[in-house]
Amino acid sequence: MKNNAKTYRLPETTTPENLACNWSCTLNFGSKVLLAGYFYSGRNANSYFGAVYEYTTDDHTCEGEIRLTAVSNEMFEDNGHAIAWAMAH
Repeated sequence: MKNNAKTYRLPETTTPENLACNWSCTLNFGSKVLLAGYFYSGRNANSYFGAVYEYTTDDHTCEGEIRLTAVSNEMFEDNGHAIAWAMAH
């Protein structure tokens, strides 16, 4: 996970607001914030990845702290499949 986070330039800790400002596809999902990101992998190659953040406190507002807990090793054909992966993790 750590290598993928570094490759995709994902912050280890952040807020949902900051995440949404820097990435186009984020989703609040219970006590988690899910992310589908794009990372160019070559022509006609799957280029979307999924990531999961979890709240570190009871503050589940846009300014609550979240921490990265999972990043997909697999790349997906679109952001919907990346979010589906994140929902399962």
